[in-house]
Amino acid sequence: MSEHKANVIWARNGADFGYKTYPRDHVWRFPNGVEVPGSAAPAYLGNPQRVDPEAAFVAALSSCHMLTFLALASNKGFIVDSYEDAAVGHLEKNANGKLAITRVELHPAIVYSGAKQPAAADLEWLHDKAHKECFIANSVTTEVKVVAG
Repeated sequence: MSEHKANVIWARNGADFGYKTYPRDHVWRFPNGVEVPGSAAPAYLGNPQRVDPEAAFVAALSSCHMLTFLALASNKGFIVDSYEDAAVGHLEKNANGKLAITRVELHPAIVYSGAKQPAAADLEWLHDKAHKECFIANSVTTEVKVVAG
């Protein structure tokens, strides 16, 4: 159906290659030329000024849910003016005892305009359907929960 590509680029640049000393900084380069500075999470000796893979994973889940939600809301005739999500991913041991982002909580704050406003049942349907149709959510075992705000 489609391919999605990214180049991940890292170099030691002369640094010592001991576990505590090799650099974690790297770059995610996308075909459109956009570059994202990446690193490990600070807890794993990464650079706090860069995006770590775990935060990017949470952002990807949140972004996918939002984009699917917006498409569904538009198709239902709701006008969304803004959508902001303070998503939180939880890194903890999974059922196999391995560290994983086991769950992500989405906390969307959505502003609507227009005469047609979504009722609680509409919002429940929109979020449930958005989760079921989100490509990223369908690709992972992480529990994704929308927390009504």
